[in-house]
Amino acid sequence: MHKKAVVLLSGGMDSAVVLAHATDLGYQCHALSVSYGQRHTSELAAAEALARRYSAIYKRVAIDLRAIGGSALTDDIEVPESGGEGIPVTYVPARNTIMLSVALGWAEVLGAQEIFCGVNAVDYSGYPDCRPIFIEAFERLANVATKAGVEGQALRIHAPLLRMSKADIVREGQRLHVDFSATVSCYRADPQGFACGHCDACALRAEGFRTAGVADPTRYFSDRAGS
Repeated sequence: MHKKAVVLLSGGMDSAVVLAHATDLGYQCHALSVSYGQRHTSELAAAEALARRYSAIYKRVAIDLRAIGGSALTDDIEVPESGGEGIPVTYVPARNTIMLSVALGWAEVLGAQEIFCGVNAVDYSGYPDCRPIFIEAFERLANVATKAGVEGQALRIHAPLLRMSKADIVREGQRLHVDFSATVSCYRADPQGFACGHCDACALRAEGFRTAGVADPTRYFSDRAGS
């Protein structure tokens, strides 16, 4: 039987590549999406479609981070057109910690020892929970805070894109035959998944395709208006 793995799946390009990667390694993938009160909910529809594409068992859980706010993605704060100086307002407090914690709980229930996520520390927006030190710390936590870890079933957190540029991620996606047109990365994406083309997530994504020399399949607002 294939070994089980939990894959955090947002519906964006990075998590799509991670799901394809884990599937390619032969894992039976259990894809987990978190509806945390984000404005760009079309990414969740994209995640579910991606899970079907890769024959992954799909689960979506809801955690209302709008209740604490503090981010342009979950509060009444305007999404900026660029990241700006320092940690940008699109940082969602404790988001990756919470998502990995839910993934950790599901992994214990499933008897899975592998958790995959799309955290990236190269072409990212400066979020503190996208750094190698965070992944290393969470893995240590996972192995002291769980029954599985205490009983010797070591839990591993895999972040295969951690040190890749966005261009590298595009190339890896091409190798794995990822359909990037089915992914949603934009912080302002509309209900149909069309992207603004101006926010930080769109800028990083577009630059990745440009640098990789690959045609950008993203559906933008301007494409919708011209159709």
